[in-house]
Formats: sequence, C-alpha cells, structure tokens
Amino acid sequence: MRAPYVVGNRWNERDGVHPDPLPRVSVIVAHYDQPDELARTLHALGAQDYPPELLEIVVADDGSPCPVDVPEGVTVVRQDDRGFRLSAVRNLGARASSGDILCFLDADTSPEPGYVRALTRLPALLPEAVTVGRRRHADFSGIPATVAVAEAAVGRELSEPSWLAEEYARTADLRDADDRSYRFVIGAVIACSRMLYDEAGGFDESFTAYGGEDWEWAHRMWRAGALLAHVPEAVAWHDGPEWAERDGAGLERANAQTLRLVSAIPVPGSAPRALWAGAADVVLRLRGSHAPAALFIAVDSLLAALPRSRVVLDPGAAGTIDDPRVGVDGADADARVTWEVDVPLVVLDPRGITDLLARCGVGDVGTVELVDVDGEPLGVLRSRRAERRAQRWGTEAAFATERRVVDGVHRMRSDPRVEAWVGGWGGPSAFI
Repeated sequence: MRAPYVVGNRWNERDGVHPDPLPRVSVIVAHYDQPDELARTLHALGAQDYPPELLEIVVADDGSPCPVDVPEGVTVVRQDDRGFRLSAVRNLGARASSGDILCFLDADTSPEPGYVRALTRLPALLPEAVTVGRRRHADFSGIPATVAVAEAAVGRELSEPSWLAEEYARTADLRDADDRSYRFVIGAVIACSRMLYDEAGGFDESFTAYGGEDWEWAHRMWRAGALLAHVPEAVAWHDGPEWAERDGAGLERANAQTLRLVSAIPVPGSAPRALWAGAADVVLRLRGSHAPAALFIAVDSLLAALPRSRVVLDPGAAGTIDDPRVGVDGADADARVTWEVDVPLVVLDPRGITDLLARCGVGDVGTVELVDVDGEPLGVLRSRRAERRAQRWGTEAAFATERRVVDGVHRMRSDPRVEAWVGGWGGPSAFI
C-alpha cells in the first residue's frame, strides 16, 4: 500500500494512479443572485461522470434576495446578506457537507463532465494535495442552461489569462511550486481533502471584499505542508470574461487586494520590502547563555542580513538586546523557517544563507544541517512545511534532509571586538 504522502511536491509520482475505492465528494457551489448561471452549473454537475451516489452538491447562498431554485437532491444553505462574504459562505457550505473531498465552485463556473473526477483524484490519493482546475471563459448569454457546457462554449470562447497559462507552463503545472505559487490557485476551481481543510481552518472570514481570500487560503494550506497541483484536464467554464477585463476590475481594486495580503502572506515578494508585516519569515533560536559582546554581534549581524527575522533567546539572555524582534517568547513564532543554533554566529556575507533559506521547504529538502568550511556545525534550518508533515504522518520521510556547507557565516570567537563590528573595520579576525 502506498504512503499517503510524497517527498516535497512530487505529486507526479501518482500520475496514472486512481483511487480505489472512490471517495465521497462534496461540491460546494458559492452563489449570490445568479439564477441563470447557477442553473447551468447545477445542470453541468448533474452530467458528471462521477458516481452520483458518491457526489454531494451543496449550494451555499450569500443572502440572495430571492429563493434559490435547485433540483431535487441538491442541498441549499443560506447566510444573511451582510455584504460580500465569499469566505464565510464557502465555510458554511463545507460545514453542511459530508464528503471526504471538498470541491469548490462558483455559481457562474460550469464544469465539463470529467471535472470532478479529474480534480479530486490527487486529494483522494494524497490528502495534502490542493488542486486547481482550468477555468476557461465564454459568453453564455442567450444559451439555455440545459445545453452541455462544452457545446455551449463553441464559438463563444473568451480569452484566458495569459499570465496564468505561462506560470502553469513554467512550473510544470505547479510541480515546481514555491512560496509564492498561491497566486496560481483560483478559488472558483479548487479541491482538497476535508482533513487538510479542517486542519488549516478553512477560509479566512475577515475577507469581506472581492479577491484575495483564495490566495490567503492557498498560502496557508501550503504552509501546512500542502502539495499544489494544476489539473488542466479539469475544465470549468466561467460565464463572462476574466477578472482583469470585467467592469470595476481596475487599479484601485488590485491595490486594495495587494494591501490586504501584505500582512497575511509574509514571504519575500509578497510582504513589504521594509515595513514589518507582523509575522517573521525566519526565526533564529539561539540556545544557551553567552557573553554580551558575542550575543550582540550575533543578533545584530543576523538582523542586518535578514531584517524580516525574529530572534528567540533563552530566558535571561534577551535583556541585553533592545529590539522588538528579539525576545524569549517563541511560542507564537510560527515562521516559514526556523534556524536552531547553540553557539553565537556572525554573518559576514549573507548571500549563502539567504539562498539556503529561500529554498528550504520549497523543493524536496525540508531540513538543512549547516556546517562551515571546516565542518563545524552552524545549526539546523527546518521549514514549517517539513515540521507540519512530520507531525501529521509521524515520520520525517515526507521531506529530505541535507547537510550543506554555507559560506559567509562563522562561529564567533569568545571575545569578539564590538567596536570593530559597529565601526565596520578590523576584518573577520576581529570576530572569528
């Protein structure tokens, strides 16, 4: 029997494998006052090639002004109309469902017959998989809802986002995902296991404006150790143009979405360049009691090299460092990478360590044992993703561990010269 995990993001190791038995799937359709679009989507769901006895459909209504008309066997759950609450209504639908696999659709996005089977295959095999389908666009105005969606789209196709297609090609359908690949997960066409959805906490209901809630969710799932996979054969058709071509989809909305996410996704390229985003990207845990001079230079050099870091010291050591990023309380320091070290280090050239930190937990490697050029230990890097998977499966096998020599980081001598450090003179011999 295969393990329920793979190393890194290697979901392609399950290519050609199909779940047996098939799981129960719940499709949650988010809806607000779109009766024609909803009718088309529900008709398309009724035409799926997935066994109907294993397919549950839940329409989650965000307070539409009129009753929601659905076929027999479709469940409707509603919440009051208090403005745009897509996250809340998706969570409402998930709570009302019973499937082991959750498949989220928007009411104006109608799937082709093989959509559910294709999109749910990986989450059924690998509970950490988050899959995103291919959302195509067409103008369905005047076409009866009962016409098969692929047939209705003929001659009415609209353009797809070229940037999205380019990124799927560049990342081999997200096989080569990284910390910023959340941007390629489109909430209207996603699926995941209920296990991972519940563990990560569902969608963030503080999002009450259009856009961003799916990206925050995808990044949080990635942080929890998720695999990201694009499934191009899982096609659903959106009635109308892509977001960038819709009315009101201008610079103001795009800026508002970006500003909403800068504190929610604290990774380079998404977080502010200099402002503190409220969460550390890297945490250095320096164990033990050390001389004030060595402690000062170690902390200062680390924060100079990695300004979006946080330093956690043992009790009694932090009082000598006056910086809000330094303290003894590490319980809430849930950073992307943790660097555990027992001796004061000085970072004289940050390029080697920043490169290792950027790649830790992105590919196959989740833990890096650091040594200097003489083989002396410089601590251990451990990614949050590797830690979460180890906790989940009770094994370290879901990520690889490497031993790497890092240039530019050195074990500090017991009596370094602080004046040389702050003055920028004296050379390495003043510290190592």
